[in-house]
Amino acid sequence: MGWFVIIFLIVLGVLALMLEVLVLPGGIVGIIGALFVIAGVVLSYVHFGLWAGNITLLITAVFIIGTVILFLRSKTWKKMALTTEIDSKVNVLPSELEVGMEGVTISRLAPGGKALFGDQEVEVFSNLGFIDQNQEIVIFQIDENKIIVKLK
Repeated sequence: MGWFVIIFLIVLGVLALMLEVLVLPGGIVGIIGALFVIAGVVLSYVHFGLWAGNITLLITAVFIIGTVILFLRSKTWKKMALTTEIDSKVNVLPSELEVGMEGVTISRLAPGGKALFGDQEVEVFSNLGFIDQNQEIVIFQIDENKIIVKLK
């Protein structure tokens, strides 16, 4: 067993730790990564002695700390962060909509979808089951901001 195996274990462990932070939360991959790093350092102590083990431990610690600092200073977190803003509103009912108004479905109501009443496109919900696209409907009930419709 040579340095290649020790370096491979340490690098594999660091990659597993990064994978844990970025992709697979839950702890298992992180624990496995930490065990790989520890195994690499312990193997360097066992096979090459105290000085080689200490140097391996120091280099590994500097490598991990340097990787974390580089990772935190780079714009990686900014690239991963959600920066879009949601500026849409919940169904704001036009004042001219009232129970008994007739309209037509723009999309399939399963049970919710879009409908057109005059020139107003609004989100509506079927009172019973599904309603296909381009069907004539009637407003059955208006409950706060929820429009419930039925087939005409």
